[in-house]
Amino acid sequence: MPQICQDNYFKWEYHERLKPGVYMHHGPAGDVYTVRVGSPRLLSIESLRWFAELADKYCDGHFRFTTRSSIEFLTPNKDNVDKIIEEVEEYGFPVGGTGNSLKTLLHTQGWVHCHSAATDASGTTKVVMDELYDYFKRDDLPAQLKISMACCLNMCGAVHCSDISFVGIHRTLPRVIDEEVANSCEIPNLVASCPVGAIRPNPRKKSVTINEEKCMYCGNCFSVCPALPIANPDDDGIAIFVGGKVSNTRKGPSFSKLVVPYVPNEPPRWPTLVKTIKMLVEVWVENARPGERYGEWVERIGWEKFFEITGLEFTDKHIDDFTFSVKTFRTTSNFKFTDAVETM
Repeated sequence: MPQICQDNYFKWEYHERLKPGVYMHHGPAGDVYTVRVGSPRLLSIESLRWFAELADKYCDGHFRFTTRSSIEFLTPNKDNVDKIIEEVEEYGFPVGGTGNSLKTLLHTQGWVHCHSAATDASGTTKVVMDELYDYFKRDDLPAQLKISMACCLNMCGAVHCSDISFVGIHRTLPRVIDEEVANSCEIPNLVASCPVGAIRPNPRKKSVTINEEKCMYCGNCFSVCPALPIANPDDDGIAIFVGGKVSNTRKGPSFSKLVVPYVPNEPPRWPTLVKTIKMLVEVWVENARPGERYGEWVERIGWEKFFEITGLEFTDKHIDDFTFSVKTFRTTSNFKFTDAVETM
């Protein structure tokens, strides 16, 4: 931590956004300037060394990573701000992501590293961010916009509490390879790994059976037993959610809700996914009030109106019937009629 930050610790008086990507923090010991840089999260050693050299050059060796994997350079010298921006952008990284802007996209490991991935993470995040790049560089959106990605239902990303999120989904049962289960897996651990109790022992084959009606295709069993592969290149895809947040501002934290049950895997550029995410961002930018996060906007206009504005199809997949989801049920009898609803 820079010495000036230590001297101002618990004594900060205020901060200002000087321009997109740049903050000034004021304290009794002096001012500190922060330059925020977007990153792809998975960084090469060469890039990390370059960032370290830049920090040595302008920031006395100090830089840090945010919870969304952005990079922040901290300097007490205002004259260094534009120099940092110039060198960073020349190297190919954008400066922005502060205030009412798109934040750096969070994502998981995907096909690069994850054994249970239903889609890629780095690839999908890259193509989405390519399309939304300008929203990271500006800070005049209705509110901050956080987008997250997880490559399977185990969700080691923040898809359950982001404004817009997309998650890889499996749609077919794990394939039980009885001989390998018998030789390489511990049946009790395998049975216990299923969060919905869909797996039962099959003593005759020294293996297991899966109840298709209960299985939610999370792939957690494959994490315990490689003899239950679940990946399927023809049926795996992506689901899109909106409306989650962690902040207590105006309204408490909320979970994301499903809006697109399935988008096919279309590497390398995932055109359907990119088109849908871009549309969801644009309708919010155009229609939300100042300070209104995505979920707050949807709750104000009503989900009926949301589906009408976006043109998304409402299907039976949008009905949450999970046993323990009572808190997410709509319990009011009120209904907001829209042009998309036929009246009797």
